[in-house]
Amino acid sequence: MTEQQTQSQELLQRRKNIVANGVGVFNTATVQHAKGAIITDVDGRELIDFAGGIGVVNAGHCPEPVVEAIREQAGKYLHTSFNVVTYEPYIKLCEELAEILPHGEKTKAMLISTGAEAVENAVKIARQATKRPAILCFTEAYHGRTLMAMSLTSKVNYKFSSGPFAPEVYRIPFPNFYKFHGTQEMDEFVETELNRLKESAHSMVDINSVAAIIIEPIQGEGGFNPVPQKYLEGLRAFCDEHGVLLIMDEIQSGFCRTGHWASWQHYNVQPDISTYAKSLGSGLPIAAVLGRAEIMDAAGPGTIGGTYIGSPVCCAAALATIQYMKDINLNERAVHIGKMVTDRMEDLKKEISDIGDVRGIGAMIGIEFVKNNDPGKPNTELCDKIVKGCAEEGLILLSAGTFKNVIRILSPLVITDEQLNQGLDILEGQIRKNI
Repeated sequence: MTEQQTQSQELLQRRKNIVANGVGVFNTATVQHAKGAIITDVDGRELIDFAGGIGVVNAGHCPEPVVEAIREQAGKYLHTSFNVVTYEPYIKLCEELAEILPHGEKTKAMLISTGAEAVENAVKIARQATKRPAILCFTEAYHGRTLMAMSLTSKVNYKFSSGPFAPEVYRIPFPNFYKFHGTQEMDEFVETELNRLKESAHSMVDINSVAAIIIEPIQGEGGFNPVPQKYLEGLRAFCDEHGVLLIMDEIQSGFCRTGHWASWQHYNVQPDISTYAKSLGSGLPIAAVLGRAEIMDAAGPGTIGGTYIGSPVCCAAALATIQYMKDINLNERAVHIGKMVTDRMEDLKKEISDIGDVRGIGAMIGIEFVKNNDPGKPNTELCDKIVKGCAEEGLILLSAGTFKNVIRILSPLVITDEQLNQGLDILEGQIRKNI
C-alpha cells in the first residue's frame, strides 16, 4: 500500500488482483461493520445505505433479534439437509410463510438458498403441474443468472456469450406505461397491451403448450417498473382462461419493501406460484417458493430442492426477521418512507426535465433520467455521474434499468427520517450539480 492509499483502496486493489472480473462492481464502497442503515467502511467512514445489499436488508443491517436467533441456532446444529433429517425451523418457517402469503384455500411451500433457485424450481413445478413445456416472460425482466433464470432475464448485458439458453422460453413486451404509452391514457394503453398478450397465443406460441407466465409485479433490475393494475387483472384472467399458471417473482419486491409482504397483495391479484428471497433472511441465503397446494404437490418426489434446501440457521434468521418486521410494523414504515422519497423527488422533477419519471410502490422507488424529457432517450451518463458523486459524499446508491438510467432507492426500512433526509439531500445536490 502506498502512503496515499486508503485501506478501502487497498482492499479494492486486492479484489481486482484475485476476484474474477465477471463478478460485478456496482459501487466501490467497502465495509468493516454495518448497523441499521449505516455502513462503516474499512477506513472508519460512515456511509448512508440506499442500496440495502440489493434489497436484502429491509429490516436493517444486523437487527439484534435476527443476530441472536442465528447465534442460538448455530449452537444447536448447522446442517443435516432437510432431505435427510427433518428439522423444526424449516417446518415453522413454511407455516409462517403460508400464513402471511396465502395462496388459495391451502398453501404449501418449499425452501432453497437463492432467488435464482426459487425461479428454477417454480418453473419445474409449473411444468410438472400442467404437463406443458413453454414459459412466457417479459422484456426488462430479471429472474437470475442460472440457466432457466438467465433465459428468462431480458437484459442482454447479463447474458453475453452464455448461450445456448433454455428452450421453450418466449418473451412478450412488459406494459411499461411511462416508456411506451405515447398519447394513450392508462385504460387505452392497458387494452392495447392485453391485446398484444392475446395475439401472442396466435403468433408466438401455442397457448396450449404454455405452462406458466412469470412476471415481476414491480420490476427490479428492469428499472422499478410497476405493472398497471388492470393489466395484472387481465393477465390473471388470461391465465385462467387458458389453464396457464401465473408465477409472480417477488424476490426484490417482497418482505415489506412495497408496504406489503408481497407486492401482489397491493394489487389484490393472486398468483398460483410466487418466489421470494433477499430480505426474507436479512442477509443469510434463503429463498422460498409458495403456491396452491395442489400445484406444489404436482412435483414428483426428489425433483425439486437440493442439498441446502432451507439451512436451519437461515430458517432461524428468516423466522426472526419476519417477527421483527411485525414487531416494528415495517410495512407501515415502508409506506412512510416511500412518501418521503416520492414527495422530494416529485418536487425536484417539476424543476428538472432530465428527471423523466418518479415511480414505485411503497419504498420501492425509481427515478428515471432521460434527455430532453424524452422517455426514448435514456440518460445513462447523468445517472452514472450521480451514483459516483453520491458515493464520494457518503451515500451508497445503485442504478437499474436496461440502460442503467434509473436510480433505485432500496434503503433499509429502519432508516431514520433524519438519515433518509440526509441521503436525499446528497442525492438532490448531485442531481443539481450534474445536470
